[in-house]
Amino acid sequence: MFIIVVSLLLAAAMGGPVLFYYMGRPSRVRGKWALAVNLVSFGAVFLLAVVFLFGQTAFGSAEAAVVSDLAVAAAFIGAALVTGLCSIGTGIAVSSAAAAAIGAISENENNFGKAMIFVAMAEGIAIYGLLISFMILGRV
Repeated sequence: MFIIVVSLLLAAAMGGPVLFYYMGRPSRVRGKWALAVNLVSFGAVFLLAVVFLFGQTAFGSAEAAVVSDLAVAAAFIGAALVTGLCSIGTGIAVSSAAAAAIGAISENENNFGKAMIFVAMAEGIAIYGLLISFMILGRV
């Protein structure tokens, strides 16, 4: 029953601002308000779902600690999100940095080292994401 209620709240949180945007005359200000309401309501519903689904405390000794299936699923989802979002961020950063590096190298070949440092810094985002996802999966 709780999952149905959360699913309906989530659908209303995502669908309500879209309906608000398209019911009137679409404009930039109306779109910004719809996006802000969408993000705030989605965050509130997500926080509510996390608190009620994963907020149960297990009592007992450390040896007898039992990890629920929902906690394992949340760990896998979290690791996937970290890896995916860091990869997307790396792709965006490398596309900008590599284009600028190629332009700088074509004008002056002495800029190769400096340009590659910025491209490598962008690649570090993906490495940090992988490290965090390994840390998350190591606790499961």
